[in-house]
Amino acid sequence: MRWLGAYTASMIGDSVFYMALAWAAARTGNASQTGLVLAAGSLPRALLLLGGGVLADRLGPRRVVIASDTARCLVILALAGTLLLTTPTVGLLIAVALVFGAVDALFLPAVGALPPRITAASQLARVQGMRGLAARTANVVGAPLGGVAVALGGPVLAFAAAGILFAVSLPLLLALRVLPRPARETAAPAGAARHELADGLRHIRRHPLLGPLMLVVALSELGFVGPLNLGLILLSDERGWGASGMGWIVAAFGTGAGASALLLAVRGRMPRAGLVMCLTVLVGAVAVGALAFVPSVPLAAAVAVLVGLFAGLGGSLCGALIQTVTDPAYLGRVTSVSTLFTHALAPLSFPVTGAAVALWGTGPVFATSAALCAAGAVTGIVLAPLRRAELPH
Repeated sequence: MRWLGAYTASMIGDSVFYMALAWAAARTGNASQTGLVLAAGSLPRALLLLGGGVLADRLGPRRVVIASDTARCLVILALAGTLLLTTPTVGLLIAVALVFGAVDALFLPAVGALPPRITAASQLARVQGMRGLAARTANVVGAPLGGVAVALGGPVLAFAAAGILFAVSLPLLLALRVLPRPARETAAPAGAARHELADGLRHIRRHPLLGPLMLVVALSELGFVGPLNLGLILLSDERGWGASGMGWIVAAFGTGAGASALLLAVRGRMPRAGLVMCLTVLVGAVAVGALAFVPSVPLAAAVAVLVGLFAGLGGSLCGALIQTVTDPAYLGRVTSVSTLFTHALAPLSFPVTGAAVALWGTGPVFATSAALCAAGAVTGIVLAPLRRAELPH
Protein backbone atom coordinates (compact mmCIF):
# COMPACT_ATOMS: atom_id res chain seq x y z
CA MET A 1 0.00 0.00 0.00
CA ARG A 2 2.94 2.35 0.59
CA TRP A 3 4.22 1.58 -2.88
CA LEU A 4 0.73 2.09 -4.35
CA GLY A 5 0.33 5.44 -2.60
CA ALA A 6 3.77 6.61 -3.72
CA TYR A 7 3.22 5.44 -7.29
CA THR A 8 -0.22 7.09 -7.51
CA ALA A 9 1.07 10.42 -6.15
CA SER A 10 4.00 10.32 -8.57
CA MET A 11 1.80 9.52 -11.58
CA ILE A 12 -0.65 12.33 -10.71
CA GLY A 13 2.38 14.61 -10.39
CA ASP A 14 3.44 13.54 -13.89
CA SER A 15 0.02 14.48 -15.30
CA VAL A 16 0.03 17.87 -13.56
CA PHE A 17 3.58 18.55 -14.76
CA TYR A 18 2.80 17.84 -18.41
CA MET A 19 -0.37 19.94 -18.22
CA ALA A 20 1.63 22.85 -16.78
CA LEU A 21 4.43 22.37 -19.31
CA ALA A 22 2.00 22.36 -22.25
CA TRP A 23 0.25 25.48 -20.97
CA ALA A 24 3.48 27.35 -20.31
CA ALA A 25 4.83 26.39 -23.73
CA ALA A 26 1.63 27.45 -25.50
CA ARG A 27 1.66 30.85 -23.75
CA THR A 28 5.36 31.39 -24.41
CA GLY A 29 5.95 30.23 -28.00
CA ASN A 30 4.13 29.40 -31.21
CA ALA A 31 2.59 26.06 -32.14
CA SER A 32 5.81 24.54 -33.51
CA GLN A 33 7.77 25.63 -30.44
CA THR A 34 5.09 24.15 -28.19
CA GLY A 35 5.43 20.83 -30.00
CA LEU A 36 9.20 21.01 -29.64
CA VAL A 37 8.93 21.56 -25.88
CA LEU A 38 6.53 18.64 -25.45
CA ALA A 39 8.66 16.33 -27.59
CA ALA A 40 12.01 17.30 -26.03
CA GLY A 41 11.74 14.87 -23.11
CA SER A 42 11.31 11.88 -25.41
CA LEU A 43 14.86 12.03 -26.76
CA PRO A 44 16.82 11.50 -23.50
CA ARG A 45 14.19 9.01 -22.38
CA ALA A 46 14.76 6.89 -25.49
CA LEU A 47 18.55 7.21 -25.37
CA LEU A 48 19.01 6.52 -21.66
CA LEU A 49 16.30 3.98 -20.80
CA LEU A 50 18.50 0.92 -21.28
CA GLY A 51 21.22 2.52 -19.18
CA GLY A 52 18.62 3.18 -16.51
CA GLY A 53 17.89 -0.54 -16.41
CA VAL A 54 21.58 -1.30 -15.88
CA LEU A 55 21.69 1.20 -13.00
CA ALA A 56 18.58 -0.30 -11.39
CA ASP A 57 20.20 -3.76 -11.38
CA ARG A 58 23.52 -2.43 -10.16
CA LEU A 59 22.25 -0.23 -7.30
CA GLY A 60 18.85 -1.80 -6.61
CA PRO A 61 15.50 -0.47 -7.88
CA ARG A 62 14.46 1.07 -4.54
CA ARG A 63 17.52 3.33 -4.40
CA VAL A 64 17.13 4.42 -8.01
CA VAL A 65 13.41 5.13 -7.62
CA ILE A 66 14.00 7.26 -4.51
CA ALA A 67 16.92 9.15 -6.10
CA SER A 68 15.10 9.82 -9.38
CA ASP A 69 11.85 10.85 -7.67
CA THR A 70 13.84 13.22 -5.46
CA ALA A 71 15.51 14.69 -8.55
CA ARG A 72 12.14 15.18 -10.26
CA CYS A 73 10.80 16.92 -7.16
CA LEU A 74 13.77 19.30 -6.92
CA VAL A 75 13.81 20.12 -10.65
CA ILE A 76 10.11 21.01 -10.74
CA LEU A 77 10.16 23.01 -7.52
CA ALA A 78 13.24 24.88 -8.79
CA LEU A 79 11.36 25.68 -12.00
CA ALA A 80 8.37 26.96 -10.02
CA GLY A 81 10.73 29.17 -7.96
CA THR A 82 12.43 30.45 -11.10
CA LEU A 83 9.12 31.41 -12.69
CA LEU A 84 8.28 33.48 -9.61
CA LEU A 85 11.23 35.71 -10.49
CA THR A 86 11.14 35.70 -14.29
CA THR A 87 8.90 34.87 -17.23
CA PRO A 88 9.38 31.48 -18.91
CA THR A 89 11.25 31.14 -22.19
CA VAL A 90 11.09 28.35 -24.73
CA GLY A 91 14.74 27.55 -24.06
CA LEU A 92 14.13 27.17 -20.32
CA LEU A 93 11.13 24.91 -20.86
CA ILE A 94 13.06 22.73 -23.33
CA ALA A 95 15.93 22.44 -20.84
CA VAL A 96 13.53 21.33 -18.09
CA ALA A 97 11.84 18.84 -20.42
CA LEU A 98 15.24 17.37 -21.34
CA VAL A 99 16.27 17.01 -17.69
CA PHE A 100 12.89 15.52 -16.75
CA GLY A 101 13.13 13.03 -19.62
CA ALA A 102 16.64 11.99 -18.54
CA VAL A 103 15.49 11.42 -14.96
CA ASP A 104 12.45 9.51 -16.26
CA ALA A 105 14.86 7.16 -18.04
CA LEU A 106 16.16 6.18 -14.59
CA PHE A 107 12.78 6.18 -12.85
CA LEU A 108 10.75 4.04 -15.28
CA PRO A 109 12.90 0.86 -15.33
CA ALA A 110 13.42 1.01 -11.57
CA VAL A 111 9.75 1.49 -10.72
CA GLY A 112 8.89 -1.43 -13.02
CA ALA A 113 11.50 -3.66 -11.35
CA LEU A 114 10.43 -2.77 -7.80
CA PRO A 115 7.24 -4.88 -7.28
CA PRO A 116 9.09 -8.25 -7.07
CA ARG A 117 11.19 -6.70 -4.28
CA ILE A 118 8.19 -5.76 -2.14
CA THR A 119 5.78 -8.67 -2.56
CA ALA A 120 5.63 -12.40 -3.18
CA ALA A 121 5.58 -13.75 -6.73
CA SER A 122 2.01 -14.97 -6.25
CA GLN A 123 0.86 -11.36 -5.74
CA LEU A 124 2.49 -9.82 -8.82
CA ALA A 125 -0.65 -10.03 -10.96
CA ARG A 126 -2.60 -8.21 -8.25
CA VAL A 127 0.13 -5.56 -8.05
CA GLN A 128 -0.06 -5.06 -11.82
CA GLY A 129 -3.81 -4.54 -11.48
CA MET A 130 -3.22 -1.97 -8.74
CA ARG A 131 -0.64 -0.26 -10.92
CA GLY A 132 -3.18 -0.05 -13.73
CA LEU A 133 -5.74 1.48 -11.37
CA ALA A 134 -3.16 4.03 -10.22
CA ALA A 135 -2.42 4.98 -13.84
CA ARG A 136 -6.15 5.42 -14.61
CA THR A 137 -6.62 7.47 -11.43
CA ALA A 138 -3.73 9.70 -12.48
CA ASN A 139 -5.28 10.20 -15.92
CA VAL A 140 -8.66 11.13 -14.43
CA VAL A 141 -7.39 13.32 -11.58
CA GLY A 142 -4.12 14.76 -12.89
CA ALA A 143 -5.27 16.77 -15.91
CA PRO A 144 -8.21 18.50 -14.13
CA LEU A 145 -5.99 19.19 -11.10
CA GLY A 146 -3.36 20.74 -13.36
CA GLY A 147 -6.02 22.79 -15.11
CA VAL A 148 -7.38 24.12 -11.82
CA ALA A 149 -3.85 24.98 -10.63
CA VAL A 150 -3.11 26.84 -13.88
CA ALA A 151 -6.41 28.72 -13.65
CA LEU A 152 -5.78 29.78 -10.05
CA GLY A 153 -2.07 30.56 -10.10
CA GLY A 154 -0.74 30.02 -13.60
CA PRO A 155 2.10 27.62 -14.45
CA VAL A 156 3.93 28.54 -11.23
CA LEU A 157 1.22 27.02 -9.02
CA ALA A 158 0.82 24.01 -11.33
CA PHE A 159 4.55 23.23 -11.31
CA ALA A 160 4.60 23.70 -7.52
CA ALA A 161 1.67 21.28 -7.17
CA ALA A 162 3.51 18.67 -9.27
CA GLY A 163 6.64 19.09 -7.14
CA ILE A 164 4.61 18.70 -3.94
CA LEU A 165 3.04 15.48 -5.26
CA PHE A 166 6.52 14.09 -5.97
CA ALA A 167 7.53 15.14 -2.45
CA VAL A 168 4.51 13.29 -0.99
CA SER A 169 5.69 10.06 -2.61
CA LEU A 170 9.16 10.22 -1.06
CA PRO A 171 8.31 9.36 2.59
CA LEU A 172 6.22 6.43 1.35
CA LEU A 173 9.11 5.16 -0.78
CA LEU A 174 11.55 5.55 2.11
CA ALA A 175 9.22 3.50 4.32
CA LEU A 176 9.10 0.57 1.88
CA ARG A 177 10.28 -2.73 3.28
CA VAL A 178 12.22 -4.58 0.59
CA LEU A 179 12.22 -8.37 0.61
CA PRO A 180 15.55 -10.22 0.85
CA ARG A 181 17.12 -11.16 -2.47
CA PRO A 182 15.87 -14.60 -3.58
CA ALA A 183 18.30 -17.48 -3.36
CA ARG A 184 17.91 -18.18 -7.09
CA GLU A 185 19.15 -14.74 -8.00
CA THR A 186 22.46 -14.77 -9.77
CA ALA A 187 25.06 -12.13 -9.15
CA ALA A 188 25.02 -9.19 -11.52
CA PRO A 189 28.15 -9.24 -13.64
CA ALA A 190 30.69 -6.61 -12.73
CA GLY A 191 32.15 -4.51 -15.50
CA ALA A 192 31.38 -1.69 -17.87
CA ALA A 193 27.77 -0.66 -18.29
CA ARG A 194 27.74 -1.76 -21.94
CA HIS A 195 28.82 -5.27 -20.91
CA GLU A 196 26.06 -5.44 -18.31
CA LEU A 197 23.54 -4.23 -20.89
CA ALA A 198 24.75 -6.81 -23.41
CA ASP A 199 24.45 -9.50 -20.74
CA GLY A 200 20.86 -8.42 -20.07
CA LEU A 201 19.98 -8.56 -23.75
CA ARG A 202 21.50 -12.06 -23.96
CA HIS A 203 19.36 -13.06 -20.97
CA ILE A 204 16.25 -11.99 -22.89
CA ARG A 205 17.34 -13.69 -26.11
CA ARG A 206 18.18 -17.01 -24.47
CA HIS A 207 15.18 -17.16 -22.14
CA PRO A 208 12.33 -19.37 -23.47
CA LEU A 209 9.64 -16.88 -22.34
CA LEU A 210 11.21 -13.43 -22.29
CA GLY A 211 12.00 -13.31 -26.02
CA PRO A 212 8.39 -14.10 -27.06
CA LEU A 213 7.03 -11.76 -24.39
CA MET A 214 9.13 -8.87 -25.72
CA LEU A 215 7.90 -9.63 -29.23
CA VAL A 216 4.29 -9.46 -28.02
CA VAL A 217 5.03 -6.16 -26.24
CA ALA A 218 6.73 -4.63 -29.28
CA LEU A 219 4.07 -5.58 -31.84
CA SER A 220 1.08 -4.82 -29.62
CA GLU A 221 2.42 -1.42 -28.57
CA LEU A 222 3.20 -0.45 -32.17
CA GLY A 223 -0.32 -1.54 -33.10
CA PHE A 224 -2.22 0.07 -30.23
CA VAL A 225 -0.41 3.36 -29.58
CA GLY A 226 -0.82 5.09 -32.95
CA PRO A 227 -4.54 4.36 -33.50
CA LEU A 228 -5.53 4.97 -29.89
CA ASN A 229 -3.85 8.38 -29.78
CA LEU A 230 -3.43 10.19 -33.08
CA GLY A 231 -5.62 7.75 -35.03
CA LEU A 232 -8.70 8.42 -32.90
CA ILE A 233 -8.28 12.18 -33.33
CA LEU A 234 -8.10 11.82 -37.11
CA LEU A 235 -11.01 9.35 -37.13
CA SER A 236 -13.22 11.72 -35.11
CA ASP A 237 -12.36 14.58 -37.44
CA GLU A 238 -13.01 12.49 -40.54
CA ARG A 239 -16.43 11.31 -39.28
CA GLY A 240 -17.46 14.72 -37.95
CA TRP A 241 -17.76 13.45 -34.39
CA GLY A 242 -15.83 16.43 -33.03
CA ALA A 243 -13.99 16.80 -29.76
CA SER A 244 -16.96 15.64 -27.70
CA GLY A 245 -17.19 12.37 -29.64
CA MET A 246 -13.46 11.88 -29.23
CA GLY A 247 -13.86 12.50 -25.49
CA TRP A 248 -16.57 9.85 -25.15
CA ILE A 249 -14.46 7.27 -27.00
CA VAL A 250 -11.37 7.98 -24.88
CA ALA A 251 -13.48 7.83 -21.70
CA ALA A 252 -14.90 4.48 -22.82
CA PHE A 253 -11.40 3.13 -23.42
CA GLY A 254 -10.36 4.30 -19.95
CA THR A 255 -13.43 2.62 -18.44
CA GLY A 256 -12.55 -0.70 -20.05
CA ALA A 257 -8.90 -0.45 -19.01
CA GLY A 258 -9.89 0.47 -15.46
CA ALA A 259 -12.27 -2.49 -15.29
CA SER A 260 -9.52 -4.90 -16.38
CA ALA A 261 -7.13 -3.45 -13.79
CA LEU A 262 -9.77 -3.78 -11.06
CA LEU A 263 -10.50 -7.37 -12.10
CA LEU A 264 -6.86 -8.35 -11.82
CA ALA A 265 -6.36 -6.43 -8.55
CA VAL A 266 -9.32 -8.20 -6.93
CA ARG A 267 -8.83 -11.65 -8.42
CA GLY A 268 -5.07 -11.69 -7.97
CA ARG A 269 -4.46 -14.61 -10.30
CA MET A 270 -5.42 -15.76 -13.77
CA PRO A 271 -5.29 -19.46 -14.72
CA ARG A 272 -3.30 -20.21 -17.89
CA ALA A 273 -2.00 -16.65 -17.84
CA GLY A 274 0.12 -16.97 -20.97
CA LEU A 275 -2.73 -18.21 -23.14
CA VAL A 276 -5.21 -15.73 -21.65
CA MET A 277 -2.75 -12.89 -22.31
CA CYS A 278 -2.39 -13.83 -25.97
CA LEU A 279 -6.14 -14.31 -26.48
CA THR A 280 -7.02 -10.98 -24.85
CA VAL A 281 -4.46 -9.15 -27.00
CA LEU A 282 -5.97 -10.90 -30.05
CA VAL A 283 -9.51 -9.80 -29.14
CA GLY A 284 -8.24 -6.29 -28.48
CA ALA A 285 -6.59 -6.30 -31.92
CA VAL A 286 -9.86 -7.22 -33.61
CA ALA A 287 -11.60 -4.43 -31.70
CA VAL A 288 -8.95 -1.91 -32.83
CA GLY A 289 -9.57 -2.89 -36.45
CA ALA A 290 -13.34 -2.56 -35.96
CA LEU A 291 -13.04 1.00 -34.63
CA ALA A 292 -12.48 2.43 -38.09
CA PHE A 293 -15.72 0.93 -39.45
CA VAL A 294 -18.32 1.75 -36.78
CA PRO A 295 -20.81 4.40 -37.98
CA SER A 296 -21.59 6.29 -34.75
CA VAL A 297 -20.07 7.55 -31.51
CA PRO A 298 -22.08 5.18 -29.24
CA LEU A 299 -20.92 2.14 -31.20
CA ALA A 300 -17.34 3.43 -31.29
CA ALA A 301 -17.48 3.94 -27.51
CA ALA A 302 -18.76 0.39 -27.02
CA VAL A 303 -15.89 -0.99 -29.13
CA ALA A 304 -13.42 1.22 -27.24
CA VAL A 305 -14.58 -0.37 -23.96
CA LEU A 306 -13.65 -3.75 -25.41
CA VAL A 307 -10.26 -2.43 -26.56
CA GLY A 308 -9.51 -1.08 -23.09
CA LEU A 309 -10.77 -4.18 -21.31
CA PHE A 310 -8.92 -6.79 -23.35
CA ALA A 311 -5.79 -4.80 -24.18
CA GLY A 312 -5.52 -3.66 -20.56
CA LEU A 313 -5.87 -7.19 -19.23
CA GLY A 314 -3.34 -8.52 -21.73
CA GLY A 315 -0.84 -5.79 -20.87
CA SER A 316 -1.16 -6.37 -17.12
CA LEU A 317 -0.72 -10.13 -17.50
CA CYS A 318 2.30 -9.54 -19.73
CA GLY A 319 3.87 -7.32 -17.08
CA ALA A 320 3.20 -9.88 -14.34
CA LEU A 321 4.72 -12.69 -16.44
CA ILE A 322 7.83 -10.63 -17.20
CA GLN A 323 8.37 -9.91 -13.51
CA THR A 324 7.73 -13.54 -12.56
CA VAL A 325 10.01 -15.31 -15.02
CA THR A 326 12.92 -12.82 -15.05
CA ASP A 327 15.92 -13.62 -12.88
CA PRO A 328 15.82 -10.79 -10.30
CA ALA A 329 19.42 -9.86 -11.12
CA TYR A 330 18.21 -8.77 -14.59
CA LEU A 331 14.86 -7.17 -13.68
CA GLY A 332 16.01 -3.60 -14.27
CA ARG A 333 17.48 -4.35 -17.67
CA VAL A 334 14.54 -6.48 -18.80
CA THR A 335 12.09 -3.81 -17.62
CA SER A 336 14.06 -1.13 -19.47
CA VAL A 337 13.70 -3.07 -22.74
CA SER A 338 9.92 -3.45 -22.38
CA THR A 339 9.63 0.20 -21.29
CA LEU A 340 11.64 1.26 -24.34
CA PHE A 341 8.86 -0.11 -26.54
CA THR A 342 6.01 1.39 -24.50
CA HIS A 343 7.44 4.84 -23.66
CA ALA A 344 9.98 5.58 -26.38
CA LEU A 345 9.69 3.62 -29.62
CA ALA A 346 5.91 3.22 -29.84
CA PRO A 347 5.26 7.01 -29.80
CA LEU A 348 7.45 7.25 -32.89
CA SER A 349 4.53 5.64 -34.73
CA PHE A 350 2.60 8.94 -34.47
CA PRO A 351 4.12 10.58 -37.57
CA VAL A 352 3.87 7.28 -39.45
CA THR A 353 0.20 6.97 -38.47
CA GLY A 354 -0.51 10.54 -39.56
CA ALA A 355 1.20 10.09 -42.92
CA ALA A 356 -0.54 6.76 -43.54
CA VAL A 357 -3.99 8.19 -42.75
CA ALA A 358 -3.29 11.08 -45.14
CA LEU A 359 -2.41 8.61 -47.91
CA TRP A 360 -4.91 5.77 -47.39
CA GLY A 361 -7.53 6.89 -44.86
CA THR A 362 -8.33 5.56 -41.40
CA GLY A 363 -9.70 2.14 -42.41
CA PRO A 364 -6.50 0.62 -43.86
CA VAL A 365 -4.39 2.16 -41.09
CA PHE A 366 -6.52 0.71 -38.29
CA ALA A 367 -6.58 -2.63 -40.09
CA THR A 368 -2.77 -2.62 -40.36
CA SER A 369 -2.43 -1.76 -36.68
CA ALA A 370 -4.83 -4.56 -35.77
CA ALA A 371 -2.74 -6.95 -37.87
CA LEU A 372 0.41 -5.96 -35.96
CA CYS A 373 -1.28 -6.62 -32.61
CA ALA A 374 -2.73 -9.88 -33.85
CA ALA A 375 0.67 -11.01 -35.15
CA GLY A 376 2.13 -10.62 -31.67
CA ALA A 377 -0.76 -12.51 -30.09
CA VAL A 378 -0.64 -15.35 -32.61
CA THR A 379 3.12 -15.65 -32.15
CA GLY A 380 2.55 -16.15 -28.43
CA ILE A 381 -0.17 -18.74 -29.04
CA VAL A 382 2.00 -20.70 -31.48
CA LEU A 383 5.03 -20.79 -29.14
CA ALA A 384 4.34 -23.47 -26.55
CA PRO A 385 6.44 -22.01 -23.66
CA LEU A 386 4.46 -18.77 -23.70
CA ARG A 387 1.13 -20.43 -24.34
CA ARG A 388 1.65 -22.67 -21.30
CA ALA A 389 3.08 -19.98 -19.01
CA GLU A 390 1.47 -19.77 -15.57
CA LEU A 391 1.63 -17.24 -12.77
CA PRO A 392 2.61 -18.75 -9.40
CA HIS A 393 -0.11 -19.55 -6.84
